[in-house]
Amino acid sequence: MVLCGTYGKIRYLCTNYCEENKMNRQYPSALLEKAVNEFAKLPGIGPKTAMRLVLHLLRQDVSCVESFGQSIITLKQKVKYCKTCHNLSDEDICSICSDPRRDASTVCVVENIQDIMAIENTQQYKGLYHVLGGVISPMDGVSPSDLFIDSLVERVRQGGVEEIILALSPTMEGDTTNFYIYRKLAGLDVKMSVIARGVAQNDELQYTDEVTLGRSIVNRTAFSGQL
Repeated sequence: MVLCGTYGKIRYLCTNYCEENKMNRQYPSALLEKAVNEFAKLPGIGPKTAMRLVLHLLRQDVSCVESFGQSIITLKQKVKYCKTCHNLSDEDICSICSDPRRDASTVCVVENIQDIMAIENTQQYKGLYHVLGGVISPMDGVSPSDLFIDSLVERVRQGGVEEIILALSPTMEGDTTNFYIYRKLAGLDVKMSVIARGVAQNDELQYTDEVTLGRSIVNRTAFSGQL
């Protein structure tokens, strides 16, 4: 009887909670609702945050909102991916790849564009990059063919690259990707190294502090091809 009573109380509270949520989802304007729903589609943005952002925009001058909207449209229409390293760029070749002061003999392999920004902030690395666009993850349906691995192999085959630095996050997926790249580049005349494990196991590279990340790049070690 106690269990039934407890279950009934929980069911009553859940029902009230759902009804209250339905009430909270009533919008005074269909346009407001549509805008909130669109913002809520962004990663890490829930309905409450989306509502705050939309209300903030409503309080701004029309010119400010138009500038905000146009910047996103322009970004989507005109931003490019570097034909060499797959970094974001305003031109066909990004500012890093086209900079004659960079060491073209060293290529640092990263998972995403945020990792490039994190490493650049350390001011310890002067070579070039190669963005894979992710890591091998069968659980997430990401296979080697979904990544820019073949273009990395082609860069090495073209000559001029003496060292590949594997700077992927120290996770199981990152280590698996490191090993796959190592096997793909086996037989080619290129040194392979991996960033020092000052980066904690299972940590995301982009969230590592600049000092630790910088030391990991400087103190990189030879990659043995072992998982």
